[in-house]
Amino acid sequence: MQQPREPQEIPPGCPAHGNVRMYGPSFGADPDSHYAGLRSFGPSAPVEIAPDVQAELVTSYDAALYVLQNPSSFVRDSRRWNALNEGRVPADSPALPMLGYRPNALFSDGAAHARLRRAVTDSLATVNEHQLIRQTQQSANYLISQFSTDVLGQAELMAEYAQPLPLLVFSDLFGCPPEIGDRVIAGISGIFQGTPGADEVLGGALTELIALKRRRPTDDLTTRLMEHSAQLSDEEVLHQLVTLLSGGTAPLAATIGTSSALYLGEDWQVGLPVEDAVSQTLWNYAPIANYAAHYPTHDVELGDRLVRANDPVLISFAAANTDPKLTEHREQLSAKAHLAFGAGPHACPAKDPAFMIAVTAVETLLNQLLDVELRVPFKALTWAPSPWSRTLVTLPIRFTPRAAPQGAGSTGPAGSNAGQAPQQQTAASATSHAGPSRTNAGFALQPKGGLFSRFLAWTRGE
Repeated sequence: MQQPREPQEIPPGCPAHGNVRMYGPSFGADPDSHYAGLRSFGPSAPVEIAPDVQAELVTSYDAALYVLQNPSSFVRDSRRWNALNEGRVPADSPALPMLGYRPNALFSDGAAHARLRRAVTDSLATVNEHQLIRQTQQSANYLISQFSTDVLGQAELMAEYAQPLPLLVFSDLFGCPPEIGDRVIAGISGIFQGTPGADEVLGGALTELIALKRRRPTDDLTTRLMEHSAQLSDEEVLHQLVTLLSGGTAPLAATIGTSSALYLGEDWQVGLPVEDAVSQTLWNYAPIANYAAHYPTHDVELGDRLVRANDPVLISFAAANTDPKLTEHREQLSAKAHLAFGAGPHACPAKDPAFMIAVTAVETLLNQLLDVELRVPFKALTWAPSPWSRTLVTLPIRFTPRAAPQGAGSTGPAGSNAGQAPQQQTAASATSHAGPSRTNAGFALQPKGGLFSRFLAWTRGE
């Protein structure tokens, strides 16, 4: 009797797959062909989102809206997860940090969710639009100042700009003092890179921040959360801050990178505004590609497929946005009808500020480096092989280099590591409070000399 073939040997989407593998180089190189194959199953398909972790993935726009907008039948509390409760999820699975329960708005339902979400949305609503644009421009200008003097006129935009920029903006919004901000950035960067101990670094930094704001409240997002009428405990405040960081920084970095690449790419129509590049990114390259696990409260049918109660149903925002049934009349839809920010009661509460930050980041880059261009064609860029996100691995650019600044505002010689990638920055920041760190281009990081500290020093002209 012929043995069944391994999943990677069978064409994506073929029913012989069983659960279609959604990770690794093959998926990362061409996710769209995987989504096209998955559509042969109907509005949803059985997938393996990580080794030995199965889920149902919704690929239809209409079915995605049905799940997202039907909280009575599909809930978010992952403590219901059958396979996890039955010990069938590996303890070291990379899916656990993404899907495992946390006491925040993302994994809550009903009244508990409404209370936490209200605190978050009300606090975000107090963020001044003009102040946010200024914060983004200031962060962008700082990062550009760090790589724009490169004598070869070259930079890696993901590592030196797109990834660290949201981290600076969020640290500022949270009201972090320099050393705490350094550790917040180190912790959240390390979590996304799988760095051991990153959870502890982030948790410790946010615990200190909350204690500081209890003693000395200021006009920032952390204080507003703590003073909200929902009366969140310190632990609840911490988990909402983690949610804002994890749900905001990495997707924003992906959006900034992809939007910049699209605008500078060979197929971009000259004269179209930056807003169009950001919208096209959200439609065609959804930064959060496959996520938002829901758990049916009863057995449900999605098309011809029966999904058991409490088996995870994930939303493919990437596949839903590019659903062929949708693209036939997409021109008639609102530019904001995409699902990149979700929909229903758990839709992203910060979609307008996120769009604004992304547009401002790309515009600032174009205004500061007037002749910036890609060093490789857009179609040759490499994407991360992750099921969760659609993000570029690298974004190499070239430009006419600037003269190195002298005096105020210069935090180190050209080529210093101030704007390095979060995964590189993690090691430097995490050790910054313990002693001098590694050197780069002769610039030694001193204690408390992480990314946020250097940014604040630069804004003060030190």
